[in-house]
Amino acid sequence: MTPPIIDNQRARRIFLQHHALAEQPTGSAKGEALADLVRQLGLVQIDSIATVERAHHMILRARSQSYRPDALAPLIERHRSLWEHWTHDASILPVELFPHWRHRFATNRETLLKRWTGWQRDGFHERFDDVLNRIADHGPVSAADVGKDENKSAGGWWDWHPSKAALEYLWHVGELAITRREGFRKVYDLTERVIPAPLLGLRHSCEETVDWACSSALDRLGFATPGELAAFWQAISIKEARDWCQAALARDELIEAQIEGWSGQLRRVIMRPATLETEPPAPPNRVRVLSPFDPALRDR
Repeated sequence: MTPPIIDNQRARRIFLQHHALAEQPTGSAKGEALADLVRQLGLVQIDSIATVERAHHMILRARSQSYRPDALAPLIERHRSLWEHWTHDASILPVELFPHWRHRFATNRETLLKRWTGWQRDGFHERFDDVLNRIADHGPVSAADVGKDENKSAGGWWDWHPSKAALEYLWHVGELAITRREGFRKVYDLTERVIPAPLLGLRHSCEETVDWACSSALDRLGFATPGELAAFWQAISIKEARDWCQAALARDELIEAQIEGWSGQLRRVIMRPATLETEPPAPPNRVRVLSPFDPALRDR
């Protein structure tokens, strides 16, 4: 059977709808409504560039004109409905996704120590216990609070002193979490003090995480290739995404389609049957300013 062709205008409308850009940017943008917007997007990238505004604030403002930057921090720092970790870059995420990050933590534990040895300064791995004990006994710290006896080189953005590298490593393997930011500086605490207790005890199998990663990515993209599904969270491999797609196609849970690009060229993708059968809405006739790091633009 020849896959159906979706013309460019309809493809664009599907894309905008799944990136929360096909509805009027109205309504509440604080508290649980703001947390729900982040859940709808899946992730909101953080970036230090602020020529106009920080990326995360621009992303949320583009979807709700009532959004104000001071509405975001309480959801991360007090209510703990959101948390910060790594996807393709540092991102704000719904906290209920934490259990799926355990597989990333395990992978990072296997690979980062070897990768960072030689890239980071000597001795960072010897600081792990010192950093953990300092935080356990005295509370959250930033990189400026540790390693005061270490040389703070001016060698560049990634030239971390050993205790800073230890903080980052322990964050990437899940032993530390970011409890807040001061300006743009990360403040780290023990993970069990940041992540709500019910989530700390949850475990998912690798198969469950692959299913979640692919299904949730497709829900937020509308249509995709296996590579695009794998890239969304960067939590699984392209092979795992490809195998998931093949199995879902065999169960008739997904269909193949051909998307018409702006040049008229066709590209084969997978999508849910309901996405093909439902007419996407026309987007509002208004200008929106998108950050270069917006989810709709990140794969350029």
